[in-house]
This record gives sequence, C-alpha cells and structure tokens, in this order.
Amino acid sequence: MTTQLEHARDGTATKQMEAVARNENIDIDTLISHISNGSVIIMNRGNNNGDVSVGIGKGLLTKVNVNLGTSTLKIDPDEEVKKARIAQKYGADTITDLSMGGNISHIRKLVMENTTLPITTVPIYQAAAEKGLGNLNCDDFIKNLKKQADEGISSFVLHCIDKKTLDIMKKGKRIMGVVSKGGSITSAYMMLNDCENPFISNFEDVLEILREHDIVLSLGNTMRSGCIHDKRDKAQIAEIKQNVKLAKIANGAGVQVIIEGMGGHVRADRIAEYVRFHKKQSCHPLFVAGPLPTDVAVGYDHIAGSVGASLAAGAGADYLCYITPSEHLGLPCPEQVREGLIAFKIAAHIGDSIKYGPAQRDRSLARKRAMLDWEGQMKYAIDSDRARELAPEEGPCTMCGDFCAIKIMKEFI
Repeated sequence: MTTQLEHARDGTATKQMEAVARNENIDIDTLISHISNGSVIIMNRGNNNGDVSVGIGKGLLTKVNVNLGTSTLKIDPDEEVKKARIAQKYGADTITDLSMGGNISHIRKLVMENTTLPITTVPIYQAAAEKGLGNLNCDDFIKNLKKQADEGISSFVLHCIDKKTLDIMKKGKRIMGVVSKGGSITSAYMMLNDCENPFISNFEDVLEILREHDIVLSLGNTMRSGCIHDKRDKAQIAEIKQNVKLAKIANGAGVQVIIEGMGGHVRADRIAEYVRFHKKQSCHPLFVAGPLPTDVAVGYDHIAGSVGASLAAGAGADYLCYITPSEHLGLPCPEQVREGLIAFKIAAHIGDSIKYGPAQRDRSLARKRAMLDWEGQMKYAIDSDRARELAPEEGPCTMCGDFCAIKIMKEFI
C-alpha cells in the first residue's frame, strides 16, 4: 500500500487529502506540502476508503480524541459501545480503545461496528493483559501489532522509551515518577528482561507493519509529569529528542507520525512555553493529554483539563486527548464521556480562536442571540442538545424575565 505520506511526496492528491482539504477549507497544494514534510497526518478508518479521513496538524483545526475501554476491574462491553456511540454523536474526531479486561478483540470489534471514526490502540495493553507482564516476550509485541493492523486500526501508540532515558529518570527527584500506563508496562518489561525497548530493537519490522496498512505511529509520552510540582526534567527532554529522532526515521520509511508530549500535569504559566519548546524540536503534529494545570480538581478534572487544553491548543498543540470527571478515580460512565468530550471540544474551539482568530460560528450564534432566536442559537452551539434542554421555547430567558437587556434596548436602538 502506498501511504498518504508517500502520495504527498509524489505530489499526488488522494481522495482522503481532498476530503480533508474540503472539510478544513485549506488549499490542496498547501495540504500536500504539509503532509509531505510531516507537519500534517491523515488518519483513516479501515482500508483507506476515504469515508472518514481526519487531518491533524499544521493549519488545521484542533482535534479531540476520546479514550474508552475496559479495565481488569470493570468489564462491560455494552457500556463501552454506549461510550463509543456518544463519542461519535457529540463530535469526537477519533476514539482510542484502551481495553485491558475481558475479550479485548471482541470489545474492539463491537466498538468498530458501532462507529465510523478512526480507532487508535496502545497494542502493549492487549499483549500485557493476555499474557501477563512477567510472561511477555518480543514476539508477543510484533504478533499483537500484526493482529491489530489486520483488524483495521488507524493508529498505534508505542512508548519508545529507551534504557538511557530510564536511567536518567531514576536519578531524578519526581514526586509521581512514571504515570503513563503504556510507558510503565514497556519500562517494566525492559527492566524485568534487562533489555532495550522491543519497539526500538525491532523498529524496522514495526515500521514495515505500519507502512503496509498506512497506520499512523503515535510516539507515546512515558515521561510526562504526574503533578504540577514535577517540572520538566532531563528525562522528559531525553524522551522528546528520542521521539523526534524516531519520527524522522519513520517518515523516511513512509510512515506518518504524531508525537505525544507536554501532557499530564503542567503548571498553567508553563503550558504555552512547553508547547513552543516541542514545536521548535519538531514540525510533527503534537498530541497532548490534558494537560491538567492543577492537581486539586479531583472529580472536576475535565474542567481543569479543558483550561490547560485551551492554553495548549492556543500555543500550537494540534490534537487533544480528553479527560473525564472520573480521571484519577475510575472508568467513566457514558454520561461522563459526554461531559469530558464537550469540555475538550470547547477547549479546542478556544484554542483555534487563539491560533486563527475568532470563528464565524461565534459571530453567527451572537447574531441569533441578539434576535432572541433560541433555535437559531442551538444550530451553532457545541452541544445543542444540552443547550436546548436549558433554553425557553420563546421570549427572554428566566434569568432576566421581563427585564432582558437585549429586549429593553431594542426599543431604543
């Protein structure tokens, strides 16, 4: 299969590129240029049929990912399907299945049958869940990649932490240590077997699998901070440099790449600075989880995270991973998935207004609001269902009643 990156380098506009250019209102030649240099990726669902093609990166709108999936303590496939449907209904751009409990392949199949969005996985999750951390071997990593690739996965998150960076982290003075689950599993495997990262040792084989299916490589963020008092350290810098190096190798092999970074917990006054630092190291699309600018919003982390995400997107982050109210506490229920998604869609919209200026959508809603046109406002609201539940059928809202400022001044202006 010829990948989107290889087509772009040949100057060929694929139907996926044309769809993204049309949806994003960007010149096709500009888009091709950005894809060819790695600053934009196109994530497709399934066999590159073009039905759902999501562009992420330079000059494009900020995208939002929704995580779902089972754990070893909570396995309810029907609920995961509900979450997936909610994610699609309320405007998620991508879904990541993080299942580690139950029949993982079957759960992922159900999610894929009930959605059309691109699906990402962290392949080491399934390998560890099915074999056990202490029983894993290198062949398990490659077999799992091949299996999921054949299922039509759109993107893989691989944590390519190396032994040198792990040694740097051990010498540090973090409060939280490693908080990335995929990164911790990968790191534990390396330490248990006294070996280098299997994804790095077998990087050529990994890239061959990804290129064959045009799967996007998302280079994971093992060294992210787990609390705002764990500032950026030498281990984070080392991982950033390692990911940039691997991204260039992957691009050279025709594989599209996203770099995860600057996620986790970051002080609000450092978020923009850290994003700009990432962007100076690499042109590749930047994926951020959160970031959370405070640690004390437990139960409301979706709100705190959306604040951090707004700042990150405004500073140049291209792709946001949502957070739900149950972050740090447990698996989210379907309604919490909706809450988290809407919070981060708002964050993405605010970030885009910083990057590109106020959107016409805001102007259109304001005009409808000035007319006291409730249904007109619903058309432009990020969550029109929620807005419609709260709005009156006609006339002014109950906040002001007969003393609505807009209604009063219409008689004079």
